[in-house]
Amino acid sequence: MEQIILLCLVSTILSAVHAQKFFFSPNWGPIGYKEREEHDKTAMDEIIKTNEFQASQIIDGTTTLREGDIAVSSGRRSKVCFARSCLWSKSVDGHVYVAYRLSSEYSEMETKLIKKGMENVEKGTCVRFVPWTHQRDYVDIQPKSGCWSFLGARGGRQTVSLQSPGCLRVGVISHEFMHALGFVHEQSRFDRDNYVTIKWPNIWRDRLRNFEKFKTDSLDLPYDYSSIMHFGMYAYSQDGEPTIIPKNSQNSNNIRLGQATALSHLDTMKINKLYKCDTMDDN
Repeated sequence: MEQIILLCLVSTILSAVHAQKFFFSPNWGPIGYKEREEHDKTAMDEIIKTNEFQASQIIDGTTTLREGDIAVSSGRRSKVCFARSCLWSKSVDGHVYVAYRLSSEYSEMETKLIKKGMENVEKGTCVRFVPWTHQRDYVDIQPKSGCWSFLGARGGRQTVSLQSPGCLRVGVISHEFMHALGFVHEQSRFDRDNYVTIKWPNIWRDRLRNFEKFKTDSLDLPYDYSSIMHFGMYAYSQDGEPTIIPKNSQNSNNIRLGQATALSHLDTMKINKLYKCDTMDDN
């Protein structure tokens, strides 16, 4: 009897050790995310990490997430906006004022981070985020489940979800506001196969649709490997191998996909071209 009890104790200890190795292994993580060095992470890596851990791909009965963080509704307001089809209104003074309402659940520090993400988008463009007072169209920033936004101006109140703490990184915040302005992910461009190779066998099977192409308006600007809207090289990897690699470039090994904290120069140019900004200053 004592031998049986001893065997049971040994078995329990071994099981606990194996479990600890599983849960704390650096190779373990949610679908589409593999822990990497801090300097290698992109805004989209952080979004994937948060959304695959904590956010359902179905927000509610009529709204789902496409490409990991773009909210798409069915029914009356199901129009999918690409570039010029859903712009925010431009004021007579040449600025595009995007009204926002910020949840009272955010702390003072979190509020500062969100405003820093807004400033990234404002810098060098005519876009300005202003507190909501009476405007019909505005973004309602809420700490819901995950990081996501609708695409472009939908009319009326529209949610931008910035869950705390996972989404409260400056680059993630800027990324979601870029979606709200009407921009899709860079590798969704219809001409992307001229610039990157999608490694389909390395992608989790139930996330293949996140790599679809769309007939978007490229605004006659070059493909932007370093866009804050670009997936990272290992996005949705099922085996730790790259899912996106640069194509036909002598320096492809030195090209970094995506951006962690700030808009790229071309990201700023996209905003200016889409919204026909007359001013490039920071005032």
